[in-house]
Amino acid sequence: MMNDTSSPKHGAGLSVREAGQKGGETVKRKYGPEFYEQIGRKGGLATKQAHGHTFYEQIGKKGGKKGGEATRDRYGPDFYERIGQKGGQRVKQLIEEGKRAALATEAEERAS
Repeated sequence: MMNDTSSPKHGAGLSVREAGQKGGETVKRKYGPEFYEQIGRKGGLATKQAHGHTFYEQIGKKGGKKGGEATRDRYGPDFYERIGQKGGQRVKQLIEEGKRAALATEAEERAS
């Protein structure tokens, strides 16, 4: 009998993923979110001590590049043009709203 490699079964019919999720939920109930904050902080400090500031610069650059490439591959190059136009339109709208608010404030001050 062959097992499905995407979800190997262990124990009482749970896949490895399901067992991990169940274990994580148990730990979350037992220790609370503060536990995860503490271990995350400890891990961050250990990484900082082991690798230093340049490590974070390097992974930040790689992550940004990977993220940009993944977005490009997922949405295509036209995506950037569309979001740029939306952003420009929103900025224009905010500027117009700001000008109207400033004029209204000036009018109220003159009326006082």
